[in-house]
Amino acid sequence: MSKSRTVTRRAALTGALSAALIASFASTTLVAPAASGAENQSPELQIMTYNLEGHATAGPSWAKRRPVERALLQQAQPHVVGTQEGDYKQVQQVASDLGKNYAWIGTGANGGRKGVINAIFYDVRRLKPVASNTFWLSSTPHKVGSNTWGAAHIRTATWIRFKDKQDGGREFIVLNTHLDNKSQNARLKSATLLGQKILNNPPSMPILVTGDFNCAAHKNEVYTRLLKRGKVVDTWDTAATRNNEYGTFTGHRKPTPNGDRIDWILSTSGVTTDRTETNIFSKDGLFPSDHLPVQAWVQLR
Repeated sequence: MSKSRTVTRRAALTGALSAALIASFASTTLVAPAASGAENQSPELQIMTYNLEGHATAGPSWAKRRPVERALLQQAQPHVVGTQEGDYKQVQQVASDLGKNYAWIGTGANGGRKGVINAIFYDVRRLKPVASNTFWLSSTPHKVGSNTWGAAHIRTATWIRFKDKQDGGREFIVLNTHLDNKSQNARLKSATLLGQKILNNPPSMPILVTGDFNCAAHKNEVYTRLLKRGKVVDTWDTAATRNNEYGTFTGHRKPTPNGDRIDWILSTSGVTTDRTETNIFSKDGLFPSDHLPVQAWVQLR
């Protein structure tokens, strides 16, 4: 199995890998340093999926968008954020914007710091990572930089197994990914692989999946396949309440009510979703990304 160099605490995380997780999720990640602090006492976890929009897009520059991104994240204060499309520099800037109570884990598409990183940020006051890794959405998922299904870009998935400090050390997994924007074949095969990875874990392990899936929920076979193969549900559908029902890709235009959702938060049966919403935060008419973040407030069963 190919490996890339990590940043910090890799040895500790690797030592904590269980046999079941080694079999299901295996590769390599970068681990950013963590801070410590006081904890919020609510058992509810706030999860966010957020395509940051990379540097090389036709929209407003990252330099202009970053202050809006900073304000959005500082207002939301999620416990977990799965981001897509950011490179190492951009991910580091988001980490700085979130502040000392957050750390992140992820690996570049080309290994280490190289390429786009599907990072997972987490609130260190609430959560402790026990194990983590990155795999590639290809027929050789443990080979760094592999792309075998005709995707326009190298695609990865990052996962972390957490302990919830406020729930008696209860463990759960967050998996964050970004499916290809061009190839339906690559998306379908990625959905199959993700489903297999999810099912390789014990049924009692709660799992949350965040990502930009580049296809509409309820309208594409990728959605149906992933939910069926992974035995997961869409938290948007299962939530007790929903707010701001907009399409999640805007291209910096006015959000479309009841538009297509291509950014999802999925969960296994070990998770209850209290509420979910599309975050429509903007500042002086500027959105921080061409995607709207999606948030879910969940509890582990």
